[in-house]
Amino acid sequence: MIFGYAGKFLEVNLSTGNIKEIKFDDDILSDYIGGRGLATKILWDRLGSRWETVDPLGPQNILLFLTGPLTGFFPGARICVSGKSPQSNGVVGSTVAGEFGVELKCAGYDGIIVTGEAEKPAYLFIKDSDVEIRDASHVWGKDAKQTVAIITKECRELLKSLFPHYGEWKEPAILYIGPAGENKVRTAVVAAKWSHAAGYGGYGAVMGSKKLKAVVAKGTGPLPEVADMEKVKQLTQTICEDVYENELWRRWGTGSAGYEVGAKTSSEPIRNWQEEWHDEKSFGVDKFENRVWIKPYWGDFGCPTTCLKIAMVKTGRFKGAITDNPDYELQAYLGTNLGIFTPEENVFLASLIDDLGLCGIQTGNLLGFAAELFQRGILTKEDLNGLELKWGDAEAFAALARKIAFREGIGDLLAEGTYRAALKIGEMKKVDALQYTVQSKGIAIGAHGIRSGKDYPEIISYACSVQGGDHTSTAGLPLDSSGSELVMTFNDSAVYCYFNIFGIPRNLKFHFYKAVTGLELTQQEWCNTKALRILQLQRAMLLLGGPDLKWNPKIHDENPQRFYEPLPTGPYKGKTVDKAKFEEDKKRYYEAVGWDENGIPKSEILRKLGLEYVDRTLEKLRH
Repeated sequence: MIFGYAGKFLEVNLSTGNIKEIKFDDDILSDYIGGRGLATKILWDRLGSRWETVDPLGPQNILLFLTGPLTGFFPGARICVSGKSPQSNGVVGSTVAGEFGVELKCAGYDGIIVTGEAEKPAYLFIKDSDVEIRDASHVWGKDAKQTVAIITKECRELLKSLFPHYGEWKEPAILYIGPAGENKVRTAVVAAKWSHAAGYGGYGAVMGSKKLKAVVAKGTGPLPEVADMEKVKQLTQTICEDVYENELWRRWGTGSAGYEVGAKTSSEPIRNWQEEWHDEKSFGVDKFENRVWIKPYWGDFGCPTTCLKIAMVKTGRFKGAITDNPDYELQAYLGTNLGIFTPEENVFLASLIDDLGLCGIQTGNLLGFAAELFQRGILTKEDLNGLELKWGDAEAFAALARKIAFREGIGDLLAEGTYRAALKIGEMKKVDALQYTVQSKGIAIGAHGIRSGKDYPEIISYACSVQGGDHTSTAGLPLDSSGSELVMTFNDSAVYCYFNIFGIPRNLKFHFYKAVTGLELTQQEWCNTKALRILQLQRAMLLLGGPDLKWNPKIHDENPQRFYEPLPTGPYKGKTVDKAKFEEDKKRYYEAVGWDENGIPKSEILRKLGLEYVDRTLEKLRH
């Protein structure tokens, strides 16, 4: 067995109640690592031959919670959530921070594979080798904070009664869904703690479709053995020392960017991306720090950055709203994107979105899309069930978010996500509603625009990504550059927080991988072979798609129409994406990753990577 792994996985069939332990061969773990990579392999092996017919919200879909070999060792622990995405119909590796991955490993498992569908609401309880499917009817319908409080209290009492010799138990780690997930809203998250979330992919809806309210883990064993503990300690110290020097990142986290990205790089979504520049100093991080922070430094297991803050509205009509201080993405999508420029209103919306179990990025994108349709008279007050969805009206956006989470009225249509909603609204109103969507392959684009050319994404980043609009997995050239999703795939497969790698030598994480696993791996080998293999599998399943949507690379490997409109304001006014340059770069990217002129993986690259079985399946797309 390879060092760093617990060596076994839990497989839970909710339809039958059967629970068993399974193992993967070392060569599979070596090739696919864990997390995103291993999820892609499992999904292809089990569903690839019938991928086009598998409904992401049906019992055939598989839901995966996977650690990686570096989880619990590399500073900053996370867990990867995956399955067939109800947003893209492809595969997304969506990670969330917290203690769950560490607790699961200490319980003796590298991951959980969930199949089938429970007859009634259930949650999975794991304490080492004691695993039980428990009734969750009493928490079905509860919001995030209620769910965490009830399940934490219940499981601590359960642990105390089952194992009284341990005395008082520290709270277990919990992954769970809110009302949005229960109602199979495609922008629903798998949440941890109060407000951490695996948002990309819509896997909260998959949990809801399986009537799985939560997964609880408590491990009392040690982390797995590593190959070279002294080296692990040395590398950990090196990383921590580098992190400690990053004053801005540790003090403010990405929340420092709510003003900066708009004012300095003109790449922040404003009123559904109609603009990307603002100079609203009311939205500066100092205003958040002074007006809403109540706990300035805290972090998840083993994290030296501690970029998290807790924020609460202290006065006014939204007094008492409490959540993590919104990071940049939520500041943008639940702030500037909705015409909101005050910390209090932003915290209020972020708190509500978290409690409903919605993704701030995906739902913020959706709310902005709906608001622009209202602005243009395409959606009326009557269509919106009496709401006047005006820019800057936090209460109106909150009311619409509730309708989406509970699929009430117009919320039922919008709960399908921006892309699917645009198709339906276009049919209803006889207009091209897609021109107002800012998404790629059904997934909202992260809050980093490409028109100014001053932010990190390239003009092909979203259009060619196998994870659609995911700003943490962008396509880039060269393939081994820091902005390439081949490089990012390692973070999601080894499963740790990549916020802790900024500023360290690029090969250090591979040294860390060797110190933990004992296996030699270079960045060149990773990008040229292992990551490329994972990428081809993700691309294949994305293109196979179905059953309701399929993606044609000639049409859908494209930027949102809005990104070809010139920026209307700011220092980069008039800048836009050069269509000819985009097509040239896309062609270069296709060639670099081994895709033909139609964007389909070539037979020769698939055979070279040992994916002949994928090649045979893709043959039908080449004709």
